[in-house]
Amino acid sequence: MNPGKQVTVLLGIAGLALVTTIVVAAQTTPPKTSKPSTFAKAPVDRQNPTTSAKPSGPIRVAVSTPPLPSVGFAPVRPMDVVRATYDFAAQHPEILRYVPCYCGCGEQGHKANESCFVARRDQKGNVLEWDTHGFGCTICVDVARESMQLYNSGADVVAIRAAIEKRWAPSNAGGRTPTPAPPAKK
Repeated sequence: MNPGKQVTVLLGIAGLALVTTIVVAAQTTPPKTSKPSTFAKAPVDRQNPTTSAKPSGPIRVAVSTPPLPSVGFAPVRPMDVVRATYDFAAQHPEILRYVPCYCGCGEQGHKANESCFVARRDQKGNVLEWDTHGFGCTICVDVARESMQLYNSGADVVAIRAAIEKRWAPSNAGGRTPTPAPPAKK
């Protein structure tokens, strides 16, 4: 086999492994429930494991969301990945509201990556209407997915935004949304 074909085969195998990993990771995400639940659980008190210590931060209550709409076309990423990004956008506006998108959707009025998924919220933050743009845009989904992975690894909104900008701005600066900076740390 010539070296060019070997590289092509290896890249194909690596791509397949990446897609498989993403699908498996998305399938291990807890199923969406229709009633609100808490995200933060009280940590176990190490001195007395039968009691719980008070959580170090506020307990987050999940916002309610409508069912995802049927868009009439296959989404740009596997449905489990798309569903996870929509759920992350719904549950974490404190992150995606400060993360720019780089696909050019600012021309549609989008202000941040959150706008690619959530069209309207009520005063309590519950999602009233989805924006279907995220179903058809790989950049929107990938920015949200990377933000979600960084958040799940413990990064704060400032670090998440910096990482997204470093990754996406060099090749997509013209498509950047007019996203406000995250609030300063207290």
